Amino acid sequence: MGTILKFPDQNEPEHMTAKAQEVALDRLLVDRFKSGDNSAFDQLVTRYWDRIYAMTNQLLRNQQDAEEVTQDAFIRAHRGLVNFRGDSAFSTWLYQIATNLARNRYWYWWRRKRDKSVSFDAPLGDENNSTLADLIPAEQETPEDATVTQEFVGRVAECMEELNEKHREILILRNVQNLAYEEIAEILGISVGTVKSRIARARESLREKLGEEFQP
Repeated sequence: MGTILKFPDQNEPEHMTAKAQEVALDRLLVDRFKSGDNSAFDQLVTRYWDRIYAMTNQLLRNQQDAEEVTQDAFIRAHRGLVNFRGDSAFSTWLYQIATNLARNRYWYWWRRKRDKSVSFDAPLGDENNSTLADLIPAEQETPEDATVTQEFVGRVAECMEELNEKHREILILRNVQNLAYEEIAEILGISVGTVKSRIARARESLREKLGEEFQP
């Protein structure tokens, strides 16, 4: 894992500035909605629909279920936004609603077989370029010219589906949705320390399920 550079406060990384701007705009839209401007909520839907759908689709592995959960999440957000106190970011609150709804649909995911081809090096989500390789980093460097066979790709996908609910969920939030530890902690209602340890256990569980073929 590479070294993470720490910039001085007066020259923060670009993604930190973008996040602060996003939170500020969300707060403005929430305030407008509470003041009676219904179009403000439409803007929130536009801003977050694709991200919420991408997350629920990764969790449920079914487009119809993901669409229904996404719709339900925004319906519930619309109903509850008047009482939203802003103790957390709007995005965190919305992710929490969607995650809880998706949990109630997990049994669909467990029972259905997936015909979709999974690429080990293809992006897992629409929001970033994380791949299966990012989820299960090897203990040693893989030769640049190494190729991953379709058989192994299928094996990785199968093992991802075999992870328990908490492990699969937290890997998706961290590696696919690229959320910070603190935001995941708020969404799941657990401590940051628990988030970190659960991610470590989830990755180790995935390695174990892959077996000897993945051992360095």
